[in-house]
Amino acid sequence: MDSVKDIVEKLIMTGELTAEEYVFLLKNHEQSEVRERLTKEAVRLREQYYGKKVYTRGLIEFTNYCKNNCYYCGIRRGNPHAKRYRLTKEEILECCDQGYALGFRTFVLQGGEDPYYTDARMADVIRLIKEKYPDCALTLSIGEKSYESYKLFREAGADRYLLRHETADEEHYKKLHPQEMSLSVRKQCLYDLKALGYQVGAGFMVGSPGQTYETIAQDLIFLKALEPQMVGIGPFIPHHETPFADMPAGSVELTLFLLSVIRILLPKVLLPATTALGTIDPKGREKGLAAGANVVMPNLSPVKNRKQYDLYDNKICTGEEAAECRGCLKRRVASAGYILVGDRGDAV
Repeated sequence: MDSVKDIVEKLIMTGELTAEEYVFLLKNHEQSEVRERLTKEAVRLREQYYGKKVYTRGLIEFTNYCKNNCYYCGIRRGNPHAKRYRLTKEEILECCDQGYALGFRTFVLQGGEDPYYTDARMADVIRLIKEKYPDCALTLSIGEKSYESYKLFREAGADRYLLRHETADEEHYKKLHPQEMSLSVRKQCLYDLKALGYQVGAGFMVGSPGQTYETIAQDLIFLKALEPQMVGIGPFIPHHETPFADMPAGSVELTLFLLSVIRILLPKVLLPATTALGTIDPKGREKGLAAGANVVMPNLSPVKNRKQYDLYDNKICTGEEAAECRGCLKRRVASAGYILVGDRGDAV
């Protein structure tokens, strides 16, 4: 095995490593010179393709009903104490109206896998948003669907789709999800979305129960093969109403390290500094931008529902109006030396 310095240089030169090399790199991620070299290169690449721009996505969490029972998630169907809600079509459009007035040009409809929102209902909402705001991008984040469903949403006007793969390792996937869910289905969904011409987002939690450096290496190899336009990673944060309630949270430092690595693997990727990162560290989103991220996702959901979209404990910004969220983020982004912009922010 080469020295860690050689492996860092190989990653920078070629944009990928073997599984064994990734594991060796991850084992040495706390070395300051390793971190500094990768961060410097990640920032250089981000600025080469996107300059100082940081893109905003207006997040609309429109339903917290979910038919799945993922072990890490606060809105899992097995949580009897979750206060359930779903926004009406009119309420979703109100969120878009407010967001558009604030300068958002990308809306993200995120929700649990809610059987009420049939394909026909979703397609109707998509069409209404795209007719009213033809200059805006529309992203969906509503889980695993059939090829036909994704095709219908695409034809209705959806531009992008976020579907975290959560882990590319079969055994690890089984530790995080109930028996009726499968990694092969999740991966097939991502390839279906790519085939249909969506800008696709994958990703995983850092520090999820059962995760090892070996499983993270598989994630990085999968991301390189998939070549998504977006990658969402953030630290695992436990929720008190899940089987993982007593598990430790993921590491901010490892998350930041992986943001830099992913930027080098996929130089043109859209890479969020996530809310989870801001939840676990008061300066987490600024640190994410300094590690190579270039997207933030403030919340446009009605304030009355924000606390109910409770994926993990202590989530930030649940009491703020959309304008406050955006104003706060604008200041945070500026303090990190970047500029919050209002355009669609498509992948290069």
